[in-house]
Amino acid sequence: MKIGIVGPCASGKTTLVRGLQSHDVWGKHIAQEHSYVPDMWQRISRPDILIYLDVSFPTAQQRRKMDWTLEEFLEQNRRLEHARQHADLIIQTDNLTPGEVLNQVLDFLSSFKSQNNDRQERSSQS
Repeated sequence: MKIGIVGPCASGKTTLVRGLQSHDVWGKHIAQEHSYVPDMWQRISRPDILIYLDVSFPTAQQRRKMDWTLEEFLEQNRRLEHARQHADLIIQTDNLTPGEVLNQVLDFLSSFKSQNNDRQERSSQS
């Protein structure tokens, strides 16, 4: 299972990858893109699950701890629009701690895995 994590704020993606790896959740197959472009699918192959960590401009500036102009932020969001449209899970991270983001992703992955297991059971009974 390959998990792709994208979004405009690098620190959130890095923290989530580390959290998932610490929970042994497909840790060897997690990829993140700091500068997502649509050809990501060819470079890491299409992930089975694509997670988009969204953030507002003020929060992105604060987390990056440096100046980031609104134009740069909007350009990053424009580049990420393809990923946003294809994401399996979008999380607005502004008011969430890294632990809360991790828990939302773990809950989603658990549900995803359960749905896949149910489908496989039905297929094998046919």
